[in-house]
Amino acid sequence: MKIMDLNLIYSAGRFGKELSSDTRTAYQRDFDRIIFSSAFRRLQNKTQVFPLPGSVFVHNRLTHSLEVASVGRSLGNLAGEFIAEKYDNQLTEKSKQFYRYNLYNVISSGCLCHDIGNPAFGHSGEDAIADYFKRNEQKLKSKFTEKEWDDFIRFEGNANAIRILTQVQSGKFEGSIGLTFATLASIAKYPCESAASDKKILHRKKFGFFQSEKENFKKIAAETQMMIESNNPLICRRHPFVWLVEAADDICYNIIDLEDSHRLGIISHKECSDMLLSLISALDTDETDSLKGRQNLIIDKNEKISFLRAKTIGLLIQKTVEAYQNHFDRVLDGSLDRSLMKLIDDSRGAINVLKEIEKFSIENIYNHYSVVEIENAGYNVMYELLSHFVEPVLKSDRSQADEKAVKLIPAQFLYENGTDYQKVLGVLDFVSGMTDNYATELYRRIKGIEIGMRR
Repeated sequence: MKIMDLNLIYSAGRFGKELSSDTRTAYQRDFDRIIFSSAFRRLQNKTQVFPLPGSVFVHNRLTHSLEVASVGRSLGNLAGEFIAEKYDNQLTEKSKQFYRYNLYNVISSGCLCHDIGNPAFGHSGEDAIADYFKRNEQKLKSKFTEKEWDDFIRFEGNANAIRILTQVQSGKFEGSIGLTFATLASIAKYPCESAASDKKILHRKKFGFFQSEKENFKKIAAETQMMIESNNPLICRRHPFVWLVEAADDICYNIIDLEDSHRLGIISHKECSDMLLSLISALDTDETDSLKGRQNLIIDKNEKISFLRAKTIGLLIQKTVEAYQNHFDRVLDGSLDRSLMKLIDDSRGAINVLKEIEKFSIENIYNHYSVVEIENAGYNVMYELLSHFVEPVLKSDRSQADEKAVKLIPAQFLYENGTDYQKVLGVLDFVSGMTDNYATELYRRIKGIEIGMRR
């Protein structure tokens, strides 16, 4: 079976031209470019799980992404040292330097932008976009090819991330944010087109790029030696760096959603503490007794949970890297079919504890009234915004009302001389890029709920 060459799976190449050169490596510049991008800043007002804002601090997409990047940096550092040592005889000097001193930059950058394509209101926003096209199939489907239509009815934040990070909008620089191919490959969790998505197969559970970015994705895949499973429909095997970005995300949302729900009073201190202590015990029994003693020295309940959360994440980082090392041959030949979190050492029942935490979270956190309420509201807001903009941009003979609707769309999202597919993608760029607050405000204004000059 073919195995990926560790000397060829990373690339500092980018779309567009490199406009400057400085003492930072190309991969360090990726991190900085994401941090200063407007798409990343907008994550500060996009829902993670709980409604925003509130009197109690909870995570939004931006704080979540920063924490995932922190975990990803640790995973990348440990994995890079492992690769550099184990494959010392196979690696060039350039590659040894990359794995020791730059893999963690790639992984942290990938983590930083892993949610950058998520629309306002998270998964309910994605559902609203997909459902809009499904419900309007009779009016709209004939305007698009089968593959283009699949992109719309299966709208996916992961594919939207590749679009945001690589497409050239009207009046913008070539190459968009200008990330390296290595970083772009690290976020391709589902390296296939929409027609190939299959919920039963891990790397095809969703899809990773729209038809508009298919050629861009082919370039990313070629530059980082991704293994091609099929050309039509296009399907690749996951790149080795993806597993670390995915693991960092899994570690954070499994644990930090518990901490947020505790701060909001959705679950009791005892419930939260007991679950975290159970997981710590299953990951490393020797730590449990000393942790209980140290935890008792902390008076503030939120601080106690933060202490346990930090210890839990530290242990999960260790165990996840061990799983990556133990299954690295399957990572390189593309045959690994389970996430790293499902491959950690289960000798003391850690995976079962994680399953119990997930089950508890679904029942008590993700289905909490306040969460369901914001999901319903967000769905309706996003659906109505699409209803207001999609049909007008497709019309060649617009009414006055249609023209007024189109005037609300910023110039960089209008592709008046493009295909119908490009025109609708422009609307999706506009709507999916909105923050929760902006989408809600615009919805209220176009519906006449709120009228007047903007401040």
